[in-house]
Amino acid sequence: MAFMNRLVEAMREPFVVDDKEIVCTTSVGIALAPGDGETANVVLKHAAIALTRAKYDGGQRMCFFERSMDKALQRRRMVEHELRLAIGRDEFDLLYQPQFSLETEEACGTEALIRWHHPVHGKIAPAHFISVAEETGLIVPLGEWVLRRACSDAVKWEKPLTVAVNLSPAQFRDGDIVQTVASVLKDTGLPPERLELEITENLLINDTEEVLQKLKTFRKLGVAVAMDDFGTGFSSLSYLARFPFSKIKIDRHFIQTMTKDPAVKAIVRTIIALGKSLDITITAEGVETVEQARMLREFGCPEVQGFLYSQPISAEEAGHAKPKVSTLSKHTTAA
Repeated sequence: MAFMNRLVEAMREPFVVDDKEIVCTTSVGIALAPGDGETANVVLKHAAIALTRAKYDGGQRMCFFERSMDKALQRRRMVEHELRLAIGRDEFDLLYQPQFSLETEEACGTEALIRWHHPVHGKIAPAHFISVAEETGLIVPLGEWVLRRACSDAVKWEKPLTVAVNLSPAQFRDGDIVQTVASVLKDTGLPPERLELEITENLLINDTEEVLQKLKTFRKLGVAVAMDDFGTGFSSLSYLARFPFSKIKIDRHFIQTMTKDPAVKAIVRTIIALGKSLDITITAEGVETVEQARMLREFGCPEVQGFLYSQPISAEEAGHAKPKVSTLSKHTTAA
């Protein structure tokens, strides 16, 4: 036990290969004999199941096998099987979370959110299938479907709103991702400046040169690039100087705690000020209360999205999205 703890901790430290700093995450699955199996094959199988659970929980940890994990793995395999069928059966749909200007409360963009409508199980939340798609590589064809559908929807809207599409690390590392984006834009006729690609900070840890070149290529195409969930991963101010981001999205955790925690409030204010200095647009995610909206306006935050202003809506509604409430005056009013 002590050895495994030391191993996991030791692997947290970055190491250098060919003058490049590499950061690894370590996941360990543990099964004990004879309690977790009477033969070597069974014990190894259960250790592998525990390893899968450690990775699923975020990695950088060790996990002991429990009997309940075997059933959980079977469920995940069932989801994988159903997911493969769902892509071919067109069981997915997109909703759009509108983004609003805090200055005018006019819609300025949207974020595409995938939904799965299973013929037997009904609506399946992304939390139950996205991780499976990423682990199996199905996220690549699924992500291309999302990109194509979002661009096809957006080109029909009355207002020229931007549409943001999340790119997973597996999608981004796919060798054809730049060509895929260019082809989708050409096929759908969506102007490149109306597409925004969102990536998370974790993508920037390794292979930074390759990531940098792809981001620069996207910007040359005219496509915007946003850092999503800023502040939740391995945030580094050097990322903002090195990578060509056009937008930073402040994670909802900061927005939902800033009204109660002075330290978080100071962090949010600083991020917004930094965005202004670097000419990077800031969007606050997860805005749910009037107090949060007014504090963000006080800080000079340009854009917001969250349930206070709008739930995710259909493609037909997104083209003329309006906020549910107005917080421009001292008295909140329904729109």
